Amino acid sequence: MSNISDNLRILRKIKNVSQEVVADDLGIPRSRFASYEEGRAEPPCAMLISLSDYYHVSIDALLRGDFSRTSPDSLLKIGKNRFLLPIVVDRKGNDCIEVVPVKASAGYLNGYADPEYIGKLPLMSLPFSITGKHRSFPIKGDSMPPLKSGDYVIGKYVESVSELVNGRTYILLTKEDGIVYKRVQKKSNAILELHSDNKIYDPYPVKTEDIFEIWEFVCSLNLSDKKEEEINLESVMGMLRSLQVEMQQIKR
Repeated sequence: MSNISDNLRILRKIKNVSQEVVADDLGIPRSRFASYEEGRAEPPCAMLISLSDYYHVSIDALLRGDFSRTSPDSLLKIGKNRFLLPIVVDRKGNDCIEVVPVKASAGYLNGYADPEYIGKLPLMSLPFSITGKHRSFPIKGDSMPPLKSGDYVIGKYVESVSELVNGRTYILLTKEDGIVYKRVQKKSNAILELHSDNKIYDPYPVKTEDIFEIWEFVCSLNLSDKKEEEINLESVMGMLRSLQVEMQQIKR
């Protein structure tokens, strides 16, 4: 069952308007809108689109997100004023970071926009203040020394290609390669060139239309001293605990 009734009620309170105002703006009777908020009826497809446009919230997030888990100020804005799932915060209001484990990274290309997939990722909160949406990703290969397979990089969400700075490193989610960590050069508004710090790998172009997410590098967790069979989610958790980083699983 979707969370849409609760989400609609929360979003209306954030907007600070009455049911009557929303109903008038949407061109429907107040009683019909009230039935959506109270869970007595679910809006049809055309109304879902109207509600999505009205609140600037993606339909997927309306249906499967849980806006009760976040503060009103911590919704992530992307693209044409569309909101993804809320930035996750702990009980103290501090931003949390989702950790994409090695085993889960293979499914990230299909799951990055799926609230259920993201909702199952473990969380960590750093012992210092951060602002904005952050996520942690595993490294594969040796193209970006000194990082090696099993190391983790933490990135801050970048809303637009126009914000990229030539020569800086970013974690990108691409149509063809999934998660990649590279140094970026903007060749044009339509093309990025991705460079490896290991010069045995040639740079290659990627169309911006084939890039689904961009995260600016913030910091890394080096696990290269561990054997390959020891590199798993638990070992990452252990390292973070040793750095006094608080780990928690999402409570459902």
